[in-house]
Amino acid sequence: QVQLVESGGGLVQAGGSLRLSCTASGNIFSIDVMGWYRQAPGKQRDMVAITTRGGITVYADSVKGRFTISNDNAKNTMYLQMNSLKPEDTAVYYCKADRVRVTQWTQPRDYWGQGTQVTVSS
Repeated sequence: QVQLVESGGGLVQAGGSLRLSCTASGNIFSIDVMGWYRQAPGKQRDMVAITTRGGITVYADSVKGRFTISNDNAKNTMYLQMNSLKPEDTAVYYCKADRVRVTQWTQPRDYWGQGTQVTVSS
C-alpha cells in the first residue's frame, strides 16, 4: 500500500513563506507525476504545481514566480516552497502522486494525501 503524508502547513501573515513536504511511502517502483493541489472552502480542487519524472514542471498562473516545486527522488519526497503568500492562497493543500507502480508490471494507480491547511492572514 502506498501512502502520501503531507506536512508543513500552518498560519502565516501575508508576504510570508511556508514550505510543504509530501513523502510517499510503501513499495514504490516508479511515480510518473507528483503534484500539489489546493481546495478553498466552497471551491473546486485546483492544480497548483506538478513535476514529472522527466523533470517537467507546470505551475498555475496564480502562483508562478512565487511557488517552487521540487523533489528528492531518493527520498520519494516532494516539496512546495511558497513565498510572498497572499490571503487568496488560503486553502487545504493536497499532495497527489499520479501513475504509481509498485512493480514494473502492475497497473498504475493515483494516490492522494490527506491534506494540510495553509492559512494566510491579511
